[in-house]
Amino acid sequence: MKRRTVLASGLLAGLPAARAHHGWDSFDQSRPLYLEGRVARVSWRHPHAELDLELHADLKLPAGLAARKPPAQNVPLDGVALLKTARLPTRRDRLWHVELAPLTRMDAWKVAPIPLGQELAVLGYSGTGEKGDALLRAEYLFIGDKVYAMRSPPA
Repeated sequence: MKRRTVLASGLLAGLPAARAHHGWDSFDQSRPLYLEGRVARVSWRHPHAELDLELHADLKLPAGLAARKPPAQNVPLDGVALLKTARLPTRRDRLWHVELAPLTRMDAWKVAPIPLGQELAVLGYSGTGEKGDALLRAEYLFIGDKVYAMRSPPA
């Protein structure tokens, strides 16, 4: 048995490090954060699409964010409240890792794979107190004048 454990450990040691997949309970859903910037890396694969976002140096909440219309299916839930309570992160990281939706949902929304350099914004949640990695679980993805809900399919 010991030999099998050592062999398995040796095989795993040669694999590239992978990020852990997080459930919603590790994110502070009482503090929606707004990020905007340029896509520095994209991974369009299971369990969900993800990207690294290089934030603008002069990041600020856009005028009229609270008045934007969330997707119709999110209005009766918390869509309007999220936009009204969005804030900027307190941490100073310029590069954030953003978890988007599963590929099936990205396809349902007709979101094509996002190219490097694309300018976009996201609204979502980080770890409690913004501790840990600069990681955001996206609730909304804003590309141009379109908004996509990451936790629900199109209405």
